[in-house]
Amino acid sequence: MIKLFKDLLKMTAEQEQPQRLLFLFANADAQNPKKSKKHQRGTISPVMCVDKLPEELSTFTALVKEADSIEKNWNFVFIASLNGDNGKAPSTEDAEPYLNKMTHDIESGHEIGRYVIFDREENAIEIEAA
Repeated sequence: MIKLFKDLLKMTAEQEQPQRLLFLFANADAQNPKKSKKHQRGTISPVMCVDKLPEELSTFTALVKEADSIEKNWNFVFIASLNGDNGKAPSTEDAEPYLNKMTHDIESGHEIGRYVIFDREENAIEIEAA
């Protein structure tokens, strides 16, 4: 499991083909907030998506600041990586159907365990399907 954002960036840089990172910022509402954080249930709603080349990113703090300049109503970020081909990174246009799939996955709760997830404080999150 990836514990820190810098670990994700390092892993991305080590891939054979150039990568494009896909980010889906989401807001989670707990249905039983009095339970321990480990056992909370709730709903997750997509707020916004963006794709970036790894070299466009520096720190998790900078990513949060940029996201907050657009929309502050989020508390988790779901991250996936898209492989390039023949030494060329995928374009924003290439990323669009995958961002749409991420949005669908989050809305439906389908396969969300496949994503790297951080909260606003860069804590790695594991989500179990109900």
